[in-house]
Amino acid sequence: MTLTLPELAKKMQKIDFCMMLTKSEFGAIASRPMSNNGDVDYDGDSFFFSYTDTRKIRELTADPTVSLTLTAPPSLLGKPGIFVAVEGRASLIADKAVFEAHWTSDLDRWFPEGIDTPGLVLIKVHADTIQYWDGEDNGVIRIRP
Repeated sequence: MTLTLPELAKKMQKIDFCMMLTKSEFGAIASRPMSNNGDVDYDGDSFFFSYTDTRKIRELTADPTVSLTLTAPPSLLGKPGIFVAVEGRASLIADKAVFEAHWTSDLDRWFPEGIDTPGLVLIKVHADTIQYWDGEDNGVIRIRP
């Protein structure tokens, strides 16, 4: 059975951390853990806060192609959690009104001045293709721009 995007979103609701993969300046794949900070009303867009002066921002500026991998833990009955792979494109947002729409108080730990933190940027990853597997079902969802 192929999941719809709303059905997949429901399964993804408890997944906070993912691995973000970008192309490094040397052509290799760079990977790092990222948190979506509980911003999981998934419609194909993922949001991550960062400082502008980071390797990942330089990589995304050079090539906005990005992959995200997410994994949910197994259920209490031992059924595998869902595995999700997102292929998409990143854009960088510097609009404080958009920051505020995606801000949670947990972010104050890393960005002590809140949305006014100097050098703050929001990474928006828009999915083109999402692949998933949950131990029983697997499929691909293609999202139009």
